[in-house]
Amino acid sequence: MDRRAPHFHTLGCRLNTYETEAMRELSAAAGLGDTVVVNTCAVTGEAVRKARQDIRRLRRENPDATLIVTGCAAQTEPETFAAMAEVDRVIGNSEKMQPETWRDLAGADFIGRTEKIRVDDIMSVTETAGHLIDGFGTRSRAYVQVQNGCDHRCTFCIIPYGRGNSRSVPAGVVVDQIKRLVERGYNEVVLTGVDLTSWGADLPGGPKLGDLVMRILKLVPDLPRLRISSIDSIEVDENLMQAIATEPRLMPHLHLSLQHGDDLILKRMKRRHLRGDAVRFCEEARRLRPEMTFGADIIAGFPTETDAHFENSLRLVEDCDLTWLHVFPYSPRRGTPAARMPQVDGPTIKARAKRLRAAGAAQVDKHLTAQEGARHQVLMESPRMGRTEQFAEVRFETDQPEGQIVPARIIGRDDRALRAQPV
Repeated sequence: MDRRAPHFHTLGCRLNTYETEAMRELSAAAGLGDTVVVNTCAVTGEAVRKARQDIRRLRRENPDATLIVTGCAAQTEPETFAAMAEVDRVIGNSEKMQPETWRDLAGADFIGRTEKIRVDDIMSVTETAGHLIDGFGTRSRAYVQVQNGCDHRCTFCIIPYGRGNSRSVPAGVVVDQIKRLVERGYNEVVLTGVDLTSWGADLPGGPKLGDLVMRILKLVPDLPRLRISSIDSIEVDENLMQAIATEPRLMPHLHLSLQHGDDLILKRMKRRHLRGDAVRFCEEARRLRPEMTFGADIIAGFPTETDAHFENSLRLVEDCDLTWLHVFPYSPRRGTPAARMPQVDGPTIKARAKRLRAAGAAQVDKHLTAQEGARHQVLMESPRMGRTEQFAEVRFETDQPEGQIVPARIIGRDDRALRAQPV
C-alpha cells in the first residue's frame, strides 16, 4: 500500500464501488494522507460480520494509519464500529460524499478531536451525489449512479435506513455524464441505483425509468450499449417495455428483485408483487425480446418459510426461466420486522440455499449450451475475456482489443463460460 495516499476497501454493491471512486477523488483533493477507509455493506448480518473482520485485519496490516469506517453498516449501526478499538472515525453515508468531510479529515487538528462518530439522519437527505464523478468502471464498461435510497419498507431489509429515501439524478445530468463517458471511449454504460425503477418520482413531472432510458438512447446516439442494473419488475413502465421491444442498444439482460416465489411469503416480506406478476413480466419481456435473459435475487429461509413455500420459490426459477441467480440465505437484521418473526433454523436455511444455487447452476448450464454455434457481439473486458449481450462470460484463445466490441462465433463452452472465435 502507498503510505502517502488513502487506501480504500469496499464491500457490497456496485453503488458502494461507485461512491468509493467519488471518495477517492474527494480525499485526493483534500490532501488526505495515511488513511484506510472501509466502505461497508449492511444487506445481511454476514456482511456486517465480514466488515468487522476486515477492519481488524486492515488495522493489523496498517498499525499507524487512521482507520475510517463508512457505508451502510456504519450508517445503520455506528456505535458498533465506534466501539471497536481499531476504528478512529465513523462517517455516515451522506457525510462520506461531502467535500468538507474530507477536508476536515485531512486537517491537522482532526485526529485530536473527541468526536468519533459523524453520522446524521439519512432520512433528511434530499439529493444524490451523482454529479461528483461521471462514472467508474473498467476500460470497457462504466457504471453511472442515477438514483439512491428507497421509499419501500420490505420487512427483511435494513437498506432504507442506510441509504435514506429515494432520490433521483436529473435526466440532463445523467445524459451529460454518459456523453462524456462515450467521448472517453466507453462502449457500455450501466445505470445503477438502490431502487432503480423508482427513478424520477421525486423529479418535476414524475418521469419514469423508461423515459430516462429512451432519452439516453436518443441523445447519446454514439453509445453502443446501455444496461440496466437490478429492477423491481412490478414498477416497470410502458416506455421501458417499449425500449425492450425496439431498442437493440438496450442489452437483453435484466436483473430482477424477486426475493421469493410464494405469495404468502411475498406478503410477509411486504413486497409489491405476487408470484403471477413475476411470471407474467418475464413472459412479456421475452415475447418482446426473445433473446432476453434474467437474473434474480432470491432469499432462502425467510422467517415462517415452510417446505411448501420453499418449493414454490424453487419452481419460480424455471417458471420465470431465470439464468443468473443471486441467492441470499436469510439472516435477521436487527431493527427489521422480519427479525421478530418465527425464524427458520440455520441448517434448513443452508440446505435450501444450496438447492437454489444448484437450480441456478442448471439454468446457467442450459443457457450456455444453447449458445453454441451462435454469433454474439462480445464486449472485451480483458484481452481474452468478454461478455455477450446477455452477460455470459466468453473466452478467446487469442488476444482481442480490450474495451472493444468483437463480433464472435461461439465454438464451445467450459464449466461457466463460452469459448469463441472472432468473425
